[in-house]
Amino acid sequence: MAPAKVNLILKVLDRRPDGYHNIWSLMHTVGLEDELRFRLSPRSTGVRLHCDDAALPTDGRNLVSQAASLVLERAGLPADRAMGLEIRLTKRIPVSAGLAGGSSDAAATIAGLNRLLGLGWSPEEMARVGQAVGSDVPFFFFAPSALVRGRGEEVAPVTFTGERWVVLVHPGFPIETRWAYERLASTRQAVPPLSPTLRGVAGRTSFSWDDVVPLMENDFEEALAQTHRVLREIKEELLSAGAEAALLSGSGATLFGVFRDKASAGRARASVGRASGRRAYAVHTGAASFQREAHSSPASPSLAGRLTRNPPFRYAPLSGPSLDSRRS
Repeated sequence: MAPAKVNLILKVLDRRPDGYHNIWSLMHTVGLEDELRFRLSPRSTGVRLHCDDAALPTDGRNLVSQAASLVLERAGLPADRAMGLEIRLTKRIPVSAGLAGGSSDAAATIAGLNRLLGLGWSPEEMARVGQAVGSDVPFFFFAPSALVRGRGEEVAPVTFTGERWVVLVHPGFPIETRWAYERLASTRQAVPPLSPTLRGVAGRTSFSWDDVVPLMENDFEEALAQTHRVLREIKEELLSAGAEAALLSGSGATLFGVFRDKASAGRARASVGRASGRRAYAVHTGAASFQREAHSSPASPSLAGRLTRNPPFRYAPLSGPSLDSRRS
């Protein structure tokens, strides 16, 4: 299972020499999940991805395919020669929604194949592989919650006390990450520094929901609401429905409201989700993680001799063209 994430805090900082932006974010997974199943076949070659969402590419443009090919390569099993790998992806997380569904799918693919092939990679090793696929991928190896810095590669796990429910509201249209960064840049003359309050919590390893709710903010929200007025309308509706706080997640277009209990979240989902084109979900903020038992078929005995067990881990930083939309 591959959970969605929300950004409880998202500050977009300076642009780096490599074209990425540094960020400072408090991320948390929520209980809206995609599902992936893996099957190895010694009688075929290549990675074959099947998805129930016909709008998604299933070739090398998909982060799942990229992640699978990279794992096989680093395990000493090039996808075009060693064996066949079939992946079935059931999508529930909206696309281009600020919920990192594609990144979570990629992370779940790396973790699932690590288990299926018996590679023995640690979370840190899997995160370095994931970083080559996308900026948000490393976070999921340390979920459910973490402070994330750099372009996403600096991940410090944190613990949360207390429980909340979240209502996710997707307005029915995507917002492309690259455009969102360009839009944000066009609306501010300088990058504001972190506030003293955020600097004060930067070194913390534990939070309570009561601590975090007053701190929630997202640098993208006002810039995107100026061109997409419905985002502001949804936020106001969530607050009117009883949310303790409401915020844009990531670079949009999903907004979320934080609620104290399931009943109030359910009522808000029904109310705010009524408008045409919207999709709304009431989900828990418990420890959603893909690091549960994988839905996979074990490697066949005849394949055992072809699997490289515990290979030396090698990682080269990204260079050249990148499909990561955070680079501009």
